[in-house]
Amino acid sequence: MTSADRRLQARRKPRQVRAELTRDRILTAAAHVFAEHGYAAGTTNRIAERARVSIGSLYQYFPNKDAILAELLVRHIDRGTWTQADELDLSTGTLEATVRALVRDAIDNHRDDPQLLRIMIEEASFSQEVLDTIDRHGKHRVGQVRDLLARHPDVHVRDLDTAAELIVTTVEMNTHMLMAGPRTIPVETFENELVAMVTRYLRGDQ
Repeated sequence: MTSADRRLQARRKPRQVRAELTRDRILTAAAHVFAEHGYAAGTTNRIAERARVSIGSLYQYFPNKDAILAELLVRHIDRGTWTQADELDLSTGTLEATVRALVRDAIDNHRDDPQLLRIMIEEASFSQEVLDTIDRHGKHRVGQVRDLLARHPDVHVRDLDTAAELIVTTVEMNTHMLMAGPRTIPVETFENELVAMVTRYLRGDQ
């Protein structure tokens, strides 16, 4: 483990319910503090005060606010699992609805707090745990999408693996940009245009 990874590593993994609740309270407080005050002004003292724990208790779990933000990013990524993928109707004529479900799921996973999302994108340090989580999530989501494409009768692309990678990257990156940045496009317009673009690509429309 590099010194950078050690700096971002949580100090204590709770083994008891009470400790887990304390850790969760610190993370919840940090999310509010970062969103309200920004990252630079979101000090560990402010986080401890918001969580109603002593600064010493906070440091039992996290060595600094960088480690707290890294953990928030890990949780954000893990929370983005597409749980409804196996429930979709994949019959003929449902391709647009399938794509819309994928796009809307990505949007819904980023609605909660645009300010915190922006901070995570701009400020979070990428520890090995964060990189491993991103890699795990990406492979899982690409696998889900590839499985859907392989089973859907309306899909006409030459390379399913490449198509799945392109779609996941396009949807995720554009959703991040929309939800974290200044809102210049209505979410509904963004959703409709992205769904139309991906659907036409998958159908092989000329």
